[in-house]
Formats: sequence, structure tokens, C-alpha cells
Amino acid sequence: MTVPEHPERTTPQQDDDAVAPPTVSRMAEGYAAKAGLHRSSNGNIDVLKSAGGVQGIAESILPGLVFLVTFTITRELSTALVFALAAAAAFTVVRLVQRRPLTQALAGFVGVGLSAWFANSTGKAEDFYVLGFFTNAGYILVMVVSIAVRWPVAGLLFGFIRNEGLEWRKHQARLRAYRIGTWVIVLVLALRLLVQVPLYLMGESGLTGLATSRLIMGAPLYILGLWVAWLLTKPTPASGSTPG
Repeated sequence: MTVPEHPERTTPQQDDDAVAPPTVSRMAEGYAAKAGLHRSSNGNIDVLKSAGGVQGIAESILPGLVFLVTFTITRELSTALVFALAAAAAFTVVRLVQRRPLTQALAGFVGVGLSAWFANSTGKAEDFYVLGFFTNAGYILVMVVSIAVRWPVAGLLFGFIRNEGLEWRKHQARLRAYRIGTWVIVLVLALRLLVQVPLYLMGESGLTGLATSRLIMGAPLYILGLWVAWLLTKPTPASGSTPG
């Protein structure tokens, strides 16, 4: 999935430095790079690739799916946790064989490991999903603070991809657009909590609904939110410019 984008003019580094100290600029650029966003050769954002591609999406979905299916069949929490950990470990091995970066697979394995440890400690299958609640809440807090201090996360994510650097912070319209884009991402994360927390509070009876909503509202909803945020923050073409 790609989103058409008008070509942007490259912003000189000295303009960025006028907006913020060089250290802040470098940190923001590094954050954008580490966020894993990708832009295709024709100037569009590749949303699927930015979400990790098919393999990255599978890495985020399959361990939870394996856990649900195994627990539903066996009703044995320990067995389901072992199978989920094995699925996460398998992706790490695959990346080793492919000689691809391990960051995403290792992060996923650690996340599954912590979730498995907590569920095993409490003996409640639904606690396998608790870690995700705290992760979502943490992201929401960071993004709301970024909006409040006028450094919206969407601007840091998209600004360098669009060759705006930090120039967008000089213009109220661009700052406002990136704040709106950040609110879109916040809405996605908040929607997860609004749907999933009540299912969690239902206990084991809500486990199937909780696991299913976690799959649907994971990578697929993230991709949709990212795409909408990109569209809403698209710069208005300069008067007289030719659309790209």
C-alpha cells in the first residue's frame, strides 16, 4: 500500500539548526530512522514495508495466535505458553538464517517471554495479554506529551522522510497538521484499550474475544492509522507547483 505524495524541497541543515539545537535535530533524525518507516523510490511512503513487511506482521501476529489455538485445544496454560515462545523463537532463527537484522524478532521474543512469564506466574491465560496494555498506555502518554510540548511524534516520523527536517516546526499549519496526525495514532492506541480491557476483565470467558481483537487491532490497525496520519499531514502544494 502506497500513498501518493507531492515532492518536497530539501531543507538546508542550517534551517533545522535555527529551529532547534543540533543535538535535538540529530536525535529527531535518529528517531525517525529507527522508527522503521520507508519511502519508495517514487516518493511515496510504503506503509506495508514500514510495518515490517509480511514477515514482520507475521512475527507480531503468529505467537499470539499460536497461544490462543493451543490453549483452546489443550486447556493447558503451560503448553500454550511453550508453543507461543517456540513460535517467537522460530522467527529469530529464520532471521539468523536470512542474515537479516534481528531487532524486531528479538523484541518480539522478549515481549512474548515477558507475557508468558506473567501469565505463568498468575496462572491466568488472559494475563498473557496484560503487557500490551501497559505498552499502549506508555505510547499514548509519550505522544500526548509530544503534542503538548509542540514536538508531535508524527512530525518526527514523517518530517525527515518528506525532507522537511524540522522546518515544519516554523509553520503553524504544518505543526497543526502533525499534531492532528499524532492524535490519529493516539486514537488507534486508545481504541485498543477501550475494546480489549473490558474483554480482559471478563476473565477466561473473554479470552477468545481478547485474543482475536489483539490480532485484528495489532498490525492491521497500526497500518491503517499510519496511512491515515500520513494522508492528513500531507503538505499543501505550493501555488503554481505541478503535482507529483
